[in-house]
Amino acid sequence: MAHANETPTPGPHIGSVSNSSLTFGANSTATTTNNTVAAQPDLLSEVRALREDLARLAATEPIEVLDAELVEAEAELTRTGRAPSPLLGRIGRALEASGPAATGFASAIALAQSIGTLLSGA
Repeated sequence: MAHANETPTPGPHIGSVSNSSLTFGANSTATTTNNTVAAQPDLLSEVRALREDLARLAATEPIEVLDAELVEAEAELTRTGRAPSPLLGRIGRALEASGPAATGFASAIALAQSIGTLLSGA
């Protein structure tokens, strides 16, 4: 798209593409990899339980980061029933960074185990 003082250039213009595969030219192929996993039935309840437990802790940056990831996971799980693998990985890293105060909760242990199972494909 040309701006007010620009001359448009001929040809196709692609601004942004996500969750898609593109291919150009004769005999070309495109492959898409789905980076989400179907959630285990308990994953949403585990996310919610850990959020409730985290509310009992003092707000530190690692706890706030973990909670923000859990908020995103809760929304995605509620909306789609699926969990993007990158999000699960971020939750796992945030759990590790949150330290023993958060990881000592049974809810954190259950969630970590579920994430490990989902990411390993078991």
